Amino acid sequence: MPQDRTKHARPPGNIVFIGCGSVGQGTLPLLLRHLDVDASQLAIITSDERGTQVANEYGVRFIQQALHEGNYRQVLDPWVRRDSFVVNLSVEVASTALIELCQQRGALYIDTCIEPWKGAYIDASVPPAQRSNYALREAALALRTKYPRGSTAIVAHGANPGMVSHAVKQALLNLQRDLLGRTELPNSSEAWARLAMALEVKTIHIAERDTQVSRLPKRAGEFVNTWSCDGFVSEGCQPAEMGWGTHERHLPPDGALHDAGGGASIYLMRPGASVRVRSWTPLEGPYQGFLITHNESISIADHLTVREGDRVRYRPTCHYAYHPCDNAVLSLHELAGKNFRMQAQQRVMCDDICDGIDELGVLLAGHARNAYWFGSQLSIEEARALAPYNNATSLQVCCAVLAGIVWAIENPRAGVVEADDLDFERNLEIMRPYLGQLVGHYTDWTPLTGRSGLFPEDPWQFKNIRVL
Repeated sequence: MPQDRTKHARPPGNIVFIGCGSVGQGTLPLLLRHLDVDASQLAIITSDERGTQVANEYGVRFIQQALHEGNYRQVLDPWVRRDSFVVNLSVEVASTALIELCQQRGALYIDTCIEPWKGAYIDASVPPAQRSNYALREAALALRTKYPRGSTAIVAHGANPGMVSHAVKQALLNLQRDLLGRTELPNSSEAWARLAMALEVKTIHIAERDTQVSRLPKRAGEFVNTWSCDGFVSEGCQPAEMGWGTHERHLPPDGALHDAGGGASIYLMRPGASVRVRSWTPLEGPYQGFLITHNESISIADHLTVREGDRVRYRPTCHYAYHPCDNAVLSLHELAGKNFRMQAQQRVMCDDICDGIDELGVLLAGHARNAYWFGSQLSIEEARALAPYNNATSLQVCCAVLAGIVWAIENPRAGVVEADDLDFERNLEIMRPYLGQLVGHYTDWTPLTGRSGLFPEDPWQFKNIRVL
């Protein structure tokens, strides 16, 4: 399979990686391939020895030093200056702290999710609403006011969150062509929201099915995943969250509204790794996924909100529906049985994968053609042929990190932004060579398809439901 070697941009200064797990290791070769940069301009600062092999192979300086609230400024002081680029791919290092440092120094910044300091996700003394992605996003976006017209800081730009926001825009254009016979390109967030409203999109699932299989079975006491085990457990322990549409009339029995901020989402009084939802992808068909909280569930719903004065006229419901690889499902089942305390051993599948794909896209439903899925179908064989140190899951993330870095270099004074603020066409252009098959499919499937086959069901069986 031919490899794209296009040089997309030249960074103005040095690039420092914070963290070098599976995504950091997979991203580094892509940056050296597609940026006009020398390995001497790069450095890796991380808490453990992961990443030493890729750093040694490419001649990148490797510094093993954990960052925490008391030392991060001192450790980063020699590396973060004007025109530096901080690529934050860590866990348990507060994104807002790093963004503020970059704003003060005039450095560029990108991460794949908004992280708090260590322990904040599972601190039971903090109310669930304050441990949510909603709260983390509100805190990050508040920095726009504090640092207007600052250096570009892209928050939450991996595969999801990240790539899927661009996929939503492409899906909306495809629906506009097929349903409305128009080809206009919206030129603002409000125009995108009004297009979604005109199409009558009611709900958007981030629908992902990972079928990658390892030749090494999961062992008892081991958490296995195709990307960060720490990251997956952390977000799985947060409250389940979803963007909340204007067509919804009832909160779930354990659902709650936020009492501050933009109000685009709700949360449940349960960890996302304990909540199942039904969704659909073209190759898998119907499946049950986990309602894992993600930034894009909130940001997509927020950006597609139509407001008329103080009234919210339109907003789609948006949530993640994640069926991870089967080893990860077993790991989550064991995790729940241990009251969501992480197993002693962790393993990220990569070289041991013998088969499977990651099918990741967006399912837009409720319109005149019922539902439309658009996204990436990437196999392990394709991923290995396209880039080293990657599996199908990590490559979808890494190419999105690359695309965000290129956009930031090309737009260095955009301030604090998220995926939904970026040029979706430019980002998809850079990501496309690494996404396998990028396809769209219509389906007549709904969450009620095939239900009540074994036992009768009453969709209004829940009592004491709050009416909005």
